[in-house]
Amino acid sequence: MADKLMFASDYQEGAHENIIRRLIDTNLISTSGYGTDEICASARDKIRKACNCPDAQVEFLVGGTQTNATVIASVLRPYEGVIAVDSGHINVHEAGAIEYTGHKVIALPGTNGKLTASVIEDYIHSYEIDENRDHTVKPGMVYISQTTEYGTIYSKSELTEISHICRQHKIPLYLDGARLAYALACPENDLTLADLAELCDVFYIGGTKCGALFGEAVIVPDSNLIPHFFTMIKQHGALLAKGRLLGIQFDELFTNDLYLEIGQDAITYAKEITESLRAKGYQLFIDSPSNQVFFVIENDAMKKLSLQVEYSYIEKYDDNHSVIRFATSWATTSESVQALISIL
Repeated sequence: MADKLMFASDYQEGAHENIIRRLIDTNLISTSGYGTDEICASARDKIRKACNCPDAQVEFLVGGTQTNATVIASVLRPYEGVIAVDSGHINVHEAGAIEYTGHKVIALPGTNGKLTASVIEDYIHSYEIDENRDHTVKPGMVYISQTTEYGTIYSKSELTEISHICRQHKIPLYLDGARLAYALACPENDLTLADLAELCDVFYIGGTKCGALFGEAVIVPDSNLIPHFFTMIKQHGALLAKGRLLGIQFDELFTNDLYLEIGQDAITYAKEITESLRAKGYQLFIDSPSNQVFFVIENDAMKKLSLQVEYSYIEKYDDNHSVIRFATSWATTSESVQALISIL
């Protein structure tokens, strides 16, 4: 394993050196627990400023699945479910965590991994005119992610349309930002953190995949949206006693715009890999602008590749081919990318 090139995911390394240094420097400082310390307060203030949302509630949780399950269960009523694209993370890669909280994931068809406003509106309208709706699960939230599971990103116009539909029907919009730093770094991106705070009812800024050891920062622009959210986090086993470990990481990520810059190398290297695949005659499965590269490979070649490179298996393409993914990260080096291209 140690001799292989590691391109399976974007959380395989530790953390940015600024975070490691700060953890060491503050190691023996005594602070209050559960995120009530001064470092967490500083991180919250920096995030509010970056989002241009001074009154937002900001809470720190450890991981993405934990965050999704906690937020969704805290927003929904017992009889409600959450709308998501059929390829969405909560629908396919979270081991039924949402259903475990007692809420149905309402999976709708997507386009390149994205939901569209028209698909959402059609479903909500169908529910509202259904005379048997009291016997079915009420759509109570819309879930999207930036980036999507296929590495695609929502444009500002797309997100604005979805937000409009959600607010028209009084349904909260929740954005999963596990890979948000990479979306923000895409040249094609036209969404800012301030836009997300304006258009979404809840979203989170991913740390685990974006330079932190672990951690996600949940932003609730209207702090009245989730009554007793802190208590709900505790109830879901998601409240870290040593909360300052999370605060330190986000305090560093939001110093000198580090979070806005940390994904840039990953995007550059992903584009190099993509262009190399094209030049070598590989078929791209989807044209992703972010740090995830999906392509089709012969099964025999895939087995040979696995001896030298760690990748993510995505799905069967046909009897002789599969779809696999390379993911770059904030820590990817030019040397490893050139070595991968040589192997290809």
